[in-house]
Amino acid sequence: MKSRNFELAKQLRHELHEHPELSNEEVWSKAHLIEFLKKHTKLEIVDKGLWFYAIYKAGENKKNIAFRADFDALPFNEITDLPYKSKFPGVAHQCGHDGHAAGLCGLALEVDQNGADKNVYFLFQHAEEIGDGAVYCQSFIKECNIEEIYAFHSMSGFEYNSVNIIDGTSNCSSKGMTIKLEGSPAHASQPETGKNPSFAIAEIVRAIPDFISPEKNEGIILSTVVNINVGKKAFGMSASKGEVSMTIRALYEKEMDALQKNLEDIAKSEAEKYGLKVSFEYQDYFPETSNHKETNDNIRKVCKEKGILLNEFTEAFRGSEDFGYYTKLTKGSICYIGNGIDYPHVHTNEFDFRDELIETPVELFKGLIEL
Repeated sequence: MKSRNFELAKQLRHELHEHPELSNEEVWSKAHLIEFLKKHTKLEIVDKGLWFYAIYKAGENKKNIAFRADFDALPFNEITDLPYKSKFPGVAHQCGHDGHAAGLCGLALEVDQNGADKNVYFLFQHAEEIGDGAVYCQSFIKECNIEEIYAFHSMSGFEYNSVNIIDGTSNCSSKGMTIKLEGSPAHASQPETGKNPSFAIAEIVRAIPDFISPEKNEGIILSTVVNINVGKKAFGMSASKGEVSMTIRALYEKEMDALQKNLEDIAKSEAEKYGLKVSFEYQDYFPETSNHKETNDNIRKVCKEKGILLNEFTEAFRGSEDFGYYTKLTKGSICYIGNGIDYPHVHTNEFDFRDELIETPVELFKGLIEL
């Protein structure tokens, strides 16, 4: 990567880091990325509202290859002393999406200046953190006839500057599930005259260990209770409304779907037993992200040719990634660039994307374009 391009990408990352924006609110970030590309490249920009992509055109009969970066931030208070720390209390780039976007811009600089024998698409996606972004952006795959798509994520716990991949599922599927139960109020001295959802919620929670038992499932499966809310702290009243929220997660989507059905069924059964109304809400849905062996083999080949350290990891991440929406529609892979074995993990106060890692995905992706 040219030194000037690296410095431009590095400065861009710092600017993005200073101006973090939450999912679906990335107005400044998107505009700043577009401004950067218009100033430093001749690429065509296609603005899709919340997201956009840039194109390097090699010709009508050339292969279409895409690279994706996300650019939303997290609801975090940054407590570092970085000179480019977040200017917005309660919002910070503690997942490294500033580095992902800056890295993709660095690749755009290189391709624009050096040319390519493929049509190269640079996809800048919003709202990865809540699983919304790729839902909207997946239309890009068919509209642009994308034949391969790649992405990277920096990850601690892996050797510094290494590329890490796995064939098949790399990230578990997950979704947020809320079960709402409603009965009728009563005086606390006469609870039998009302309908209190507490016992039904207790039975739902008690059933979870059986549903997620390893003996009954093929892969990783979890139901993590994140919130229980029943009634109010009013000692003269028997509760009449309650809800339990959980994240359900699985290596295989089919098993997550089965877990969801089991939870719905027991909620309906308990609601009927206690004379309650029941309803369900879902959010933050992520499909399983599955890498194709063919695109993984391309990554292996480039790493070998360029002398980039490559590691194969053997177990999918429990954390989710909405890149899986794309690999359902075309061949693709997401790889993980190592921050270092002992480097602070993403989604922690101590994490900051390492500037020097910008070059690794740029060189990897340039190699994929050149295959």
